[in-house]
Amino acid sequence: MKVQLVFVLIFLSVAIAKAQEKLFNFGEVVAWQSVVDGENTGPDSIEWIQVNTLSETWKKSGNELICLGQPIGVIRSAKKYRNFMMHIEWKHMEAGGNSGTFVWSDAEPGSNRLPNGVEVQMLELDWVKLNKRDGKEPPIAYVHGELFGVGGVTVIPDNPRGERSKSVENRCKGKGEWNVYDVVCIDGTIKLSVNGKFVNGVSNASKTEGYICLESEGAEIHFRNLKIVELP
Repeated sequence: MKVQLVFVLIFLSVAIAKAQEKLFNFGEVVAWQSVVDGENTGPDSIEWIQVNTLSETWKKSGNELICLGQPIGVIRSAKKYRNFMMHIEWKHMEAGGNSGTFVWSDAEPGSNRLPNGVEVQMLELDWVKLNKRDGKEPPIAYVHGELFGVGGVTVIPDNPRGERSKSVENRCKGKGEWNVYDVVCIDGTIKLSVNGKFVNGVSNASKTEGYICLESEGAEIHFRNLKIVELP
């Protein structure tokens, strides 16, 4: 029994060590001072760390980061963030594709497939057709841009659908087309702009600092032009 326990502990320690593997740099952090007064500090690249996917799940191609969708899990930023603005562009390559980004997450290896934090959801438009309930499609506004707490994190939704907040307008494009999310995260409040218009938000998040995660959830998705501006 003791021998088995030792092997289990060794396996877990190896798995966690692999989970902390540095993968690649993708995206950039733009200094606040360069935004407000034009100070030329130059952007810093964002380093990404493995949490619970595989190195083969992710690959860089030119200025794009491609996620193949398997296994389900996340990678995280090397640094934690509190108050920031995030610009990210994404496109699904499969009908009904599912993915997202998490903010203010602990992203602990060895936990559930998806971490805690607040999820900013990225769903392809055909998701409603492929996920009928009782033969009925959910309202189209549910397709993209939902904001909700995960893993015990609570929020107050601007546009409630249960504990989630839904977008008030569907502004997303379908598979193979680029979508633009601008996410503003300040002291427990998050506002989401989709393709140039703010359509959703939450407030009073119970967690207000943590890693940023990119999600692998069963479908190929591409990311590009990730920029983070840390706020004072």
